[in-house]
Amino acid sequence: MKKISLLIITLLLLSCNQQTKTAHAEIAETTNQEDLFPDGTPIPEWFKDHSKINPSDLGKFYSITDYGCVIDSTKLQTEAIQHTIDEAYRNGGGVVVIPKGTFLSGALFFKPNTHLHVEEGGVLKGSDNIKDYPFIPSRIEGQSIEYFAALVNAKAVDGFTITGTGTIDGNGLNYWKAFWQRRKENPKCTNLEVSRPRLVFIWKCNNVQLQDVKLRNSGFWSSHYYQCNNVKILDLRITSPHEPIKAPSTDAIDIDVCNNVLVKGCYMAVNDDAIALKGGKGPWADKDASNGENTNIIIEDCEFGFCHAALTNGSEAIHNKNIVMRNCKVTDAKRLLWLKMRPDTAQYYEYITVENITGQAHSFIYIKPWTQFFDLKGREDVPLSYSDHITMKNIDLDCDIFYDMKITEYDKLSNFTFENIKVNAKNGNYDKSIIENVTLNNVEVNGELIQ
Repeated sequence: MKKISLLIITLLLLSCNQQTKTAHAEIAETTNQEDLFPDGTPIPEWFKDHSKINPSDLGKFYSITDYGCVIDSTKLQTEAIQHTIDEAYRNGGGVVVIPKGTFLSGALFFKPNTHLHVEEGGVLKGSDNIKDYPFIPSRIEGQSIEYFAALVNAKAVDGFTITGTGTIDGNGLNYWKAFWQRRKENPKCTNLEVSRPRLVFIWKCNNVQLQDVKLRNSGFWSSHYYQCNNVKILDLRITSPHEPIKAPSTDAIDIDVCNNVLVKGCYMAVNDDAIALKGGKGPWADKDASNGENTNIIIEDCEFGFCHAALTNGSEAIHNKNIVMRNCKVTDAKRLLWLKMRPDTAQYYEYITVENITGQAHSFIYIKPWTQFFDLKGREDVPLSYSDHITMKNIDLDCDIFYDMKITEYDKLSNFTFENIKVNAKNGNYDKSIIENVTLNNVEVNGELIQ
């Protein structure tokens, strides 16, 4: 009897041990999956640090009201605010503070070891006169050209931060009106025909962090990051109206030739793309040293209001790799994922994962040629574009169109995976032949599993 009891106990212990090993293996597998980019490379620990910067740790505070600024929302105070930045720089660096009140300014240029802090109730408001934004070497729409400076500019300012719960306001109404008037005169006018400034432009900066501030009413793109490494954008609220007047081209976040970018906890509602991945355009874009790829981008725990797309690749992009958008809510997007296939540019979009998404969008996935403003510039052959290893999983979405795709012979789509998808769509049609090697696993459209 004792031998039988011992045998039973031994078997129970072995069973428990095996269950424990299995559970640990499952946890390890889940952890490993969460810790890997779509191409299987490990996600660095840097992405898991969401701690906020304490501006007091960045040096002395320089309040603009101590350097000549007055609380007067109608008075242009560019010179005094720039003087504050310059004083901080001359003294070894520090934090330029926008206190409570509204301060009108043209383009500001931050320098090494200087930072921006906008206090609660503080508003840095952009001038609506384009003359207050100098025309200088810049980067816009995939081109390295001269263009108007932004309201807030930081070039080669490693460690640059924007903190505080105040507001940076682009005061864009007159720019928007001018654009729509020009579009009425010439329906084919380009975005650059009407002079408009961006709100924030950060160029060649490493270890950047923006947190908590509100960006609103930009005249053009709301925030643009070019040739940067290690950028964290935490808990921002970025907005511009789509009614009663539309704020044209007011992308919330434009990521342009950047590596290691974390966008976390942000709310974005703009009259264009929420997050757009840029990098260059044109028939020889991949030969231009000013262009390049975006790699290792994570967008998580964000909410998207009205926007043309929550996540857009292009239209000025040549290579995007290891892009993850996860744990987000979409409430009024025209598209959840948009792959812009530009006929004059060789593009490569690879290892992109969109997962754990709920909400509503007009199109679940949108892939079509982007023919606005393209120019082959005499190139006889049309460049080929590729989208490869695109995964969409764990998504519950109401939409008008599920499979919104139409490609040409110059667009190559391969290795797409749709997994654990529940879609209610007015148009639930799909055509697997568009994609080479498409996997549908537990995909439910209008209550029916599709194969």
